[in-house]
Amino acid sequence: MLYAVSKRVVGAVARSVYRPEVIDADKVPATGPVILAPNHLAVLDSFIVPLVLPRPVAFLAKAEYFQGTGVKGGLSRWLFSSLGAIPVERGRGRAAMEAIGAAEQVLRDGGAFGIHPEGTRSPDGRLYRGRTGVARLTLSTGAPVVPVALTGTDKLQPRGTKIPRLAPVTVRFGDPLDFSRYAGMESSLPVLRSITDEIMYSIAELSDQEYVDKYQKPGAAAA
Repeated sequence: MLYAVSKRVVGAVARSVYRPEVIDADKVPATGPVILAPNHLAVLDSFIVPLVLPRPVAFLAKAEYFQGTGVKGGLSRWLFSSLGAIPVERGRGRAAMEAIGAAEQVLRDGGAFGIHPEGTRSPDGRLYRGRTGVARLTLSTGAPVVPVALTGTDKLQPRGTKIPRLAPVTVRFGDPLDFSRYAGMESSLPVLRSITDEIMYSIAELSDQEYVDKYQKPGAAAA
């Protein structure tokens, strides 16, 4: 109920002010488990994808967003919790595994889960090599993966800014990718890499971003 009310209110305001262009949202299955895999240009990306879809979508979010104090901390905690975010502590392997376990449960319960394969925001607008967590999720749950291309969110909220600006934003959804042919092969690193690369190439086709075949490090600055 909290998610539905918060999404309706926040979504109505966001759509009326920013008017995002949404393309092929009908490619996202209306029911059943599904993984949404968007590129990552700005902090707001994890909000925008759920707000343009009719069904709930859970995302991972930094644990710091749930740990603040005072009015600002309380607002952050309420916002992320109400939108179905799953807290994860960076740099702690056990915490990350617990978060992935929570994501798997969302999918096994027939829900939608969003994950940025790049792991962190692009510093320069290019698309970086994906990490294999998304591949592990699709193999462990059997959920299809829908690639998502966000365009303009880096202009909506440039690095270092806290208040979003007015800028055109486009959210484009691709065809669901089925990796059931790899069932039972989740321990194979080459298979995980192949799945992840296929997802990233699909995102690149949707977004028209230049692809960089290397991992983006958290906190790195643009060259």
